[in-house]
Amino acid sequence: MLFSPIPFGPITLRNRSIRAAAFEGMCFNHNVSDQLIQYHEAVAAGGVGMTTVAYAAVTKSGLSFPHQLWLREEIVPELRKLTDAVHSHNAKASIQIGHCGNMAKHEVIGERPIAPSARINMYAPSFPRAMTKQDIVAMAKSFGDAVRIAQNAGFDAVEVHAGHGYLISQFLSPATNKRKDEFGGSLTNRMRFMQLVMEEVLNAAGTKTAVLVKMNMRDGFAAGMDIDELLEVAKTLEYMGVHGIVLSGGFVSRAPMYVMRGAMPIGTLAEHMDNPLMSLFVRLFGKMLVPDVPFKENYFLEDAKRFRKALKMPLIYVGGILSKANIDEVLNEGFEGVAIARALIRNPDFINQLLEEKLKQSSCDTCNYCIAVMYNGAFSCIQNSNEK
Repeated sequence: MLFSPIPFGPITLRNRSIRAAAFEGMCFNHNVSDQLIQYHEAVAAGGVGMTTVAYAAVTKSGLSFPHQLWLREEIVPELRKLTDAVHSHNAKASIQIGHCGNMAKHEVIGERPIAPSARINMYAPSFPRAMTKQDIVAMAKSFGDAVRIAQNAGFDAVEVHAGHGYLISQFLSPATNKRKDEFGGSLTNRMRFMQLVMEEVLNAAGTKTAVLVKMNMRDGFAAGMDIDELLEVAKTLEYMGVHGIVLSGGFVSRAPMYVMRGAMPIGTLAEHMDNPLMSLFVRLFGKMLVPDVPFKENYFLEDAKRFRKALKMPLIYVGGILSKANIDEVLNEGFEGVAIARALIRNPDFINQLLEEKLKQSSCDTCNYCIAVMYNGAFSCIQNSNEK
């Protein structure tokens, strides 16, 4: 089943594997690098149905890192090199679009971050200003503009990031949305910004571009959203006509390892920080701020099965896929696609190796070194480095 074609709206993938939108950390000064192009071409050559460029901010105010992509017209020629390279291997190209909201950093964006509510965020750390209604409308339009830029750059799909505690997720979650107007309070109100964004995105996409949405199934902490409310969010997206949902979970500023699972290698994380004071702080308090969450293969599957039962639309599973057996288990539950991160960092040709029966299980040991280094430079697998 993995190697059978699958449609998502106007596009059809050659197989059901997707390179998940895991942050590459390769967009120095917010531009496309040769390293980014080479990595996604390697994944495409390695057999995936589609590869996803991660964390492209729709405006400068949406950036958290100096090596994060900022999607704008002036980089279209370089993005076109990337999509051409991916297409040369008969794979599709997707780009994840979003805004970091209260996780944007002043030193990166040059201004005070914005958020649904003016509440301190210890992740940046920052004290964002609450968005006005004019800000909200303008931001929704920026998502539509981002889709048009992606189309000009040759992308086949866009993935709207509505999870993990970024801006859309911040509006959805009562933990970060304390507004008293029509954009806060009830779930209906908290979904309103997401709906404005999706209207702009779907209108811009037209009949040419597939529209996917990454969303949480649980925020992963006590004050956040749980599965029942998030099922209603998914049903709203289905009603609006999106072409697929990528099912994930967690809140980077509150429950980071709920997203990725396992233990964060605190020493490695601190070592790769430019700020000596922040490095010391992480060494002293990192384990408290980033507590371990046990890793197991297909760790989101039980929650995802509830979404599969409730929805008729195409669903893409992500979380803990390291083997052909993991993939088969997911697809046998009725999911249309699988999004893979760790295994494709370890082996960009993971899918071809499965097809050729050269392996059944990735040799990724889930040490999370790749996660610890990606926030201060390009991700890498320590096993790959040791083998050179």
